[in-house]
Amino acid sequence: MDYIINNLAQSLVILGLILLAIEVIVLGFSTFVLFFVGLASIFTGILIGIGALESDIFDASLAVGVLSALIAAVSWKPFKLLQNNVGNTQTTNDMIGNKFTLSDDLSPGHSVTCHYSGIDWQVSSDDTIMLGFEVEITHVSVGKLRVKQVS
Repeated sequence: MDYIINNLAQSLVILGLILLAIEVIVLGFSTFVLFFVGLASIFTGILIGIGALESDIFDASLAVGVLSALIAAVSWKPFKLLQNNVGNTQTTNDMIGNKFTLSDDLSPGHSVTCHYSGIDWQVSSDDTIMLGFEVEITHVSVGKLRVKQVS
């Protein structure tokens, strides 16, 4: 403990880097709290290192708290917007292109439940497809398959 207090500037920078690594690597930048405290710890360590702050634990704690609040106030909204910016891209799926035989009649606007690959799926189509015809999967979403009749 004496080593940490005697080398407070370096300890705060190392603590800040560890907090940033945990936030980014482990938590995937999902909470910003460790990010704010980590940056504040690094800045406080730098301020102590250049002599702008006294090297005592009370001043360092106060500085980390105040800087964390300031960094959070300034960057919360931009980070929140960045986090909410989710793309709507279609992912590829190995099931697209697979074929199976329908167990019920299928008409546009209505879906039927089919057991395929060990799961009960809601199957829909833009065309009328009769029972027993082979269909090909064209789109997959959670619990739903869109199919077309194989010619």
